[in-house]
Amino acid sequence: MALDPPAGWMEGLHAASLSSERMRPVADDPVLAAAVRRSNVANLRQWASANVRSPGARVPAGLDPDALGTARDLVRRGLDKSALDSYRTAQGVVLRRWMEICFDLTADPAELRELLDVSTLSISTFIEDTITAVSARMEAERAELTAGTHAERRAAVTLLLEGAPIGRGRAEAQLGYRLTGPHTAAIVWNTGTPAPDELEAAAETLMRATGAGHRLTVVASTAALWLWLPVATPVPLSRLTTGLTAYPGVRVAVGRPGSDVDGFRRSHLDATATQRMLTRLTSPQQIARYTDIQLVALLTTEPAQTDEFLTDTLGDLRHADADTRETVLVYVREQCSATRAAERLFTHRNTVLRRLARADTLLPQPLADDLLGVAAALEVLRWRG
Repeated sequence: MALDPPAGWMEGLHAASLSSERMRPVADDPVLAAAVRRSNVANLRQWASANVRSPGARVPAGLDPDALGTARDLVRRGLDKSALDSYRTAQGVVLRRWMEICFDLTADPAELRELLDVSTLSISTFIEDTITAVSARMEAERAELTAGTHAERRAAVTLLLEGAPIGRGRAEAQLGYRLTGPHTAAIVWNTGTPAPDELEAAAETLMRATGAGHRLTVVASTAALWLWLPVATPVPLSRLTTGLTAYPGVRVAVGRPGSDVDGFRRSHLDATATQRMLTRLTSPQQIARYTDIQLVALLTTEPAQTDEFLTDTLGDLRHADADTRETVLVYVREQCSATRAAERLFTHRNTVLRRLARADTLLPQPLADDLLGVAAALEVLRWRG
């Protein structure tokens, strides 16, 4: 039963482990939060499966790749070992669930006493051993970082993003990157198993697509890079999309171009908002620019309200075939011109008219009465996975 817990219970475990104020930088980062969730699952399975094999025996510390990667990332984000309290928070949730399982299996007081005594000692020992091992890895990572230039670069970027007073000359010397002129920020991350080579290759593809001669790269985590490119023109999506097909697990979020230090900061915040939206919607899109998703990001901040908006606005059109939904969206974008919509869709005008007529039968009210609402709802669906 512990090896196959209900999905809702696992979500409670994840939420608890990311709930403390110390874990906010991790919870706010989709890549780090996903790694913590995977580590939670791995720890639960390791403890439960070990007890299936040898009930009550000491379980080896949970040092799966995600746990080790998270340890490195915590150090890179300037967090200390206090963040590992999340393991103990998760332990409390697991213990409550474990007690429910035990009480469902037996009502014999002596049997329950022995079972709970052995298993709670096993769980607490496993967690403390894991915290000790992860702490040691964090210390090793901290020693490695402070010996190189990565720590200086990360510290300078953090100060710039927070608006802290730092001299332009000093920041540029630490970053090896000019802060005057244009900037376009991007975040490149991997949605599956971290693959640093793929991230670097994708970053290089992005740089070539924009025509930039160089870039500033900051390692945000084991599965994410922060980039700044000295370009003011929008990133060409078609060229970049083609270049990223070789890396299906990689995602790219791009901010608006900006100028000087304020543009450096704002463009990164745009890219961060784009990354969060793609993650929140589990979007299948591989690349997105902030200018493309700004409205959708605002509409999808609260998932429950988003679902209500989609249902109220689209009715049965929400579940219609993709061709009909796409035709309605393109029709609105083309200022309600069926002729131009047909040209954009490479189809006949009569086909467009038939699809629009079908959409009217599925919508709660005619398309003409709620053009903006329907278009906004369909835009949300386009990005949503």
